[in-house]
This record gives sequence, C-alpha cells and structure tokens, in this order.
Amino acid sequence: MAKFIFVTGGVTSSLGKGIIAASLAKLLQARGLRVTIQKFDPYINIDPGTLNPYEHGECFVTEDGAETDLDLGHYERFLNIFTSQANNVTTGKIYQTVINKEREGAYLGKTVQVVPHITDEIKRRMLLLGQRNEYDVIITELGGTVGDIESLPFIEAVRQLQWEMPEEDCVVIHLTLIPYLKAAKELKTKPTQHSVKLLSQEGVNPDIIVCRTEEPLSPEIRKKIALFCNVKIEAVIEAADASTIYEVPITMMKEKLDLICLKKLNITHYQDAELGRWKTFLEKLKHPKQKVTIGLIGKYIELQDAYKSILESFVHAGAMNECKVQIMNVHSESITPENVSEKLGNLDGLLVAPGFGHRGMEGKITAVKYAREKRLPFFGICLGMQMAVIEFARNVMGLTAAHSTEMQPDTPTPVIDLMEHQKKITIKGGTMRLGSYPCVIKEDTLAKAIYSKPLISERHRHRYEFNNDYLQQFEQAGMIASGKNPESGLVEIIELPEHPFFIGVQYHPELKSTVENPQPIFVHFIKAAKEFAAKRTKNPVLEREMI
Repeated sequence: MAKFIFVTGGVTSSLGKGIIAASLAKLLQARGLRVTIQKFDPYINIDPGTLNPYEHGECFVTEDGAETDLDLGHYERFLNIFTSQANNVTTGKIYQTVINKEREGAYLGKTVQVVPHITDEIKRRMLLLGQRNEYDVIITELGGTVGDIESLPFIEAVRQLQWEMPEEDCVVIHLTLIPYLKAAKELKTKPTQHSVKLLSQEGVNPDIIVCRTEEPLSPEIRKKIALFCNVKIEAVIEAADASTIYEVPITMMKEKLDLICLKKLNITHYQDAELGRWKTFLEKLKHPKQKVTIGLIGKYIELQDAYKSILESFVHAGAMNECKVQIMNVHSESITPENVSEKLGNLDGLLVAPGFGHRGMEGKITAVKYAREKRLPFFGICLGMQMAVIEFARNVMGLTAAHSTEMQPDTPTPVIDLMEHQKKITIKGGTMRLGSYPCVIKEDTLAKAIYSKPLISERHRHRYEFNNDYLQQFEQAGMIASGKNPESGLVEIIELPEHPFFIGVQYHPELKSTVENPQPIFVHFIKAAKEFAAKRTKNPVLEREMI
C-alpha cells in the first residue's frame, strides 16, 4: 500500500503549498521512491476550464485532456512525469458525483449529508491513486486555507483518514507564515499558533510545520513553535524566501524535510538523494553567460500566473542556453501601428501568447507584422499562431478582410474557423479539443530542425483552427504548414522559411516543458534570440533600424 502525505495551509493563501509539495516529492523521487502529487481544490467549479485567468491563473492541461489547477504544472516540471485527471479534484466534482449517485438511487433513500457522503467521496478520491500499485508515496495538497468554510469537508476527510490509517501510513504537513515585524525587529509566531490551533480544533494534528519566513528562524523561535504547536523541534522546518522556486528542493533537503517524512512513514529502504542534474540546471540558471529580452504580448499580463507555464518554459530554455531570459510584458491592447517600434524596438524575440476573445487582437496582429518585417525571432502559441495567419493573409496575400470567426462570425475570409466537431457544442466546460494529439512534421523545415523527429505529440486546448480551404494560397505566398495532425489534417505548425525564425503552433508546447526536458521550441527560440542580440550588438545600424 502507498503511504500518504497531506499538505495543508494556514494564515494566508499563496504561501507556496504547491512548491513545497513538489519539492518534497522531488526529494523522495531522488531517493528512489515512486511519487505523485494530487491537488484538491475547494471551489465549486467542476474544473478551472471556464474560469477567467484573472480568477485562477492559467488552466493547465494534462495528457489525457483534463483542465486542471496550475499547480499540476509545477508537479510535472519538478517530477518530470505526467499527471492526469485523477490528480486534480474540486468540490464541484465531488458534489457532482454524489448528486448523480443520489439521483440513481445509490443511497437507497437515505438522507444525503456532508458527513458521511461528501467526506466518503473525498476519501475515495484521495486514496484512488494509491490503489494502482504504481506509487510508494502519494502527496495530497489541499487548496485554500484552514478556516475557510469551503475547506472544511476536506479537512474532515483528512481527520478521518488520519484516524483510520496506521500511524506510519499518514503524515500531515502544515504550511504557515511567520511574519517579520520591522518596527519590532522580530518574527512573530502567534499567527502560526492560531492556525495550528484552528486545524487541531477540526481534529487534525500536524506532524510537521513548514514556516514561510523572510528571516532565519532562531533556535528559540523553533522551540516556541514546537512547544505551542505540539510537534518535535526537528519537525519545525524553515522555508525561507528563495531567488527561484527551483532552489526550494535544495533548501528543503538541508532542512531534512524528506528524511523526517521517511522516518514518520517508517520507510527504511531508500538511497542517497541523486540531484546531480537538478544542481547542474541551478548552476546554469544562476550563472548565465548572456542576456536576451523577450517580449510577451498578452492580454492578462497583470497576473503573471496567467502565463505560468510559458514563463517557466523560458526559465528552462534559458538555463539550457546558459542565458538569462528577461521578459518584457506588453499589453496587446496598448500596441498600435504608431507606437509599435517604440514598444518593441529593444526586443531580441517576440512571443504572442494564447488567449480567447477579440480584446487586444489588433495589437497582437500589429506586433506580428513588426516581427515579420524586422526579421525579429517570432513564436506564436495557439491564438498567437492564429494571429500570425491573419496578419500574413491581410498584409502579404492581400486578403484585407481576413479574420477569425471567433471574433467576426460573418467574416467573408475566415482563414481561422471553428472546428467542425465544435459547431454543435453549446456547453463550455471540458468541451474544447483537449489533451495530447500527434503531429507529423514535414522534412527540411524549421520544425524538423527543432524536434529532430518526424512525429511528435503535444497538448491542445482550442476550438478554432487554421482553415484548410486557404492552405494552398498560403503556401504559394510563402507561409507553409510544417506540421499536421495525421488523422484530421489540421494544421499544427506554420512557419516562414524566408525568415530567420518565425514559427506558430496551434498546440501548447509550454505544458510539457520540465527542468530535465526543456521544450525544444523554447530552447531554439532563445537560441535564435541570442543570435539576433549578438548581431544587433555588432551592428549599430541594425539596432537603429529596429528602433
């Protein structure tokens, strides 16, 4: 049977439960254990697929097509293994299952209640991955903060499991905040004490307390926390602010978080932690030899979590190129033909981000035109690819009315159109083209140089596609389809052979980039940006022309 670790949070949200869970999982994996992580979110939405990015950040898509919490992206990036729909559960999914069973008569006329019916379903989902005999340790992150009304059923489920399981099969980690008061020049433990007390009142007693802090924890502070929170001193873990999230596994290893968990779980067969590749990555990340500036053109730039996987992919690709990638966020609504040179003139590369809806569309098209004409390395993802198609149709092919039916349903030149099987769909949640699909790559193309193989598999999340009725016209004008789905013929990759680096993809390559396997397009994009930056440095005239 698998062992279980539950990670709860207190005092405030956004403390980094996902990073702590992923870091612990990485350390256990490095010691030879089979580990996975699951996230239980307390919101009543079935999944984040219909949530605005401002509400929830990006929607991470798994191989099997589940729209999930962005923390699953961290899990995959740290562990270098795939997650699935079983790794993310919401209150909405729990209630949907219970209500469906009630309608079917599965409860034999009994009154359906939070306890035991909701909590039983939560426990069933919590234990599900452990029944596959694929993992030694299952780490479960509970979303929200202890004390939230919506979190109570999850906490109650953990209480019951903590009581039902043998003591050595279950560990509870509580992540909390130790604020530093500058006026008093001291750390304060009272919020943590109250948080643990609140958790204990619900019947859950933490075994380990991880303390987010800006200042080091003194032995006296650790002893005070241990005494008032009823844990051993060695079980009080310091989680100081780090310069990068990828340092956290190293700091947690120094704090012996993994060894404490192994001891409490009575796991005796494990190896020394093998983190050679991880440390090499960190070394390259911290000591870059060059810097490039990449413009990220998007409509949700106020919230960085909206593009979390893209930003992390740049971190991975930057380290691979021993290059610091500096991101310059540019709101697509602010770009006009009059100011585009001023806004984008100092860039070494341009990425047009994915999104939905018409807002900021013309700004993205203007940015694409600038990159194409100035021979600036360009990379478009999903909607970014579609904007590149529309820009080329309008400004090169002379199809001035070219548009997407997403923004203009009655356009006479629908170069981007709704996928055929999407036309009868009315329900929004979970109905897009989701998950991993194959793509055949054409020989002697930029895409083939990037991937070095004829067949790839990438993840999707879209309803609209390149309209193949116009494909011949595009290729005659100079934009080629270098990647297609082998079954449907859907265009997956477009590029301009006459441009130094101009590529757009319908899929989301950022979703499969990890520390150990950086995404190839991002790696080659940064390489192209480095070359562009080097040429501009050597050629002041080129730099003036760009500006």
